[in-house]
Amino acid sequence: MRHVSHLTKLTWVEIKIFLREPMGAIGTVLIPVILFIVLARFFRGETRAPRFVSVDLPIFVVIFIVIGAVLSLTTIIAIYRESGILKRLKATPLSPLVILSTHVVVKLALTSVTLALMAVAGRRFYAGSPPPAPLSFFLGVILVSVSLLSMGFILASVVRTARFAQPIGSILLYSLVSISGLFFPVRDLPQGWQVVALASPITHGVDLLRGLWTGDGWASHWIAVLVLLANLAICSAISKRVFRWE
Repeated sequence: MRHVSHLTKLTWVEIKIFLREPMGAIGTVLIPVILFIVLARFFRGETRAPRFVSVDLPIFVVIFIVIGAVLSLTTIIAIYRESGILKRLKATPLSPLVILSTHVVVKLALTSVTLALMAVAGRRFYAGSPPPAPLSFFLGVILVSVSLLSMGFILASVVRTARFAQPIGSILLYSLVSISGLFFPVRDLPQGWQVVALASPITHGVDLLRGLWTGDGWASHWIAVLVLLANLAICSAISKRVFRWE
């Protein structure tokens, strides 16, 4: 119970710190929703790209939201390390697990708020059908988010300064998005790139979310779920070894 209390209090502190910078809140919460509205209105009534409008547009925006959360996490952890905040936090009675879990909880909370706004906007601007099981889709987003956020701690440890954390993370993650099957089938890639794509959790995240959006059950995408869970376990184990507090 003590850990839960500490986690709740520290999470609230981190949210307040985050909201002190309006541009951060706008970029994290509002920009993805605005992007969704603009693209939905642009393609509304478009018959040349029905799959993109009905399925891939919301998946694209959701992946955009999740990657934004990962990049934000990577940057914040790097800033906290450079400024000595992580070192001071570790010297407090708070456990390392609580300190690091707080950032994951904050990112999941902001992702949930963004998804809620996206759902509200979708009722007005989105021409496609919503997922038949919204709760199942939301849980899928949480799984994808946690799996990718675990990569953020590794990035934050490998990249020494906050100045380079976001650019390097952006290059890596958006490169993986480009071969994830979201824009064209993975089978159309050269053989070597297919191997990279199939090893990427983003590819399997797209597969899972696309399936849940169209009404598939989780069992139909068990490989994607397994890869995402394996990525979470492996990245968490690596982070435990390589994470630097100072």
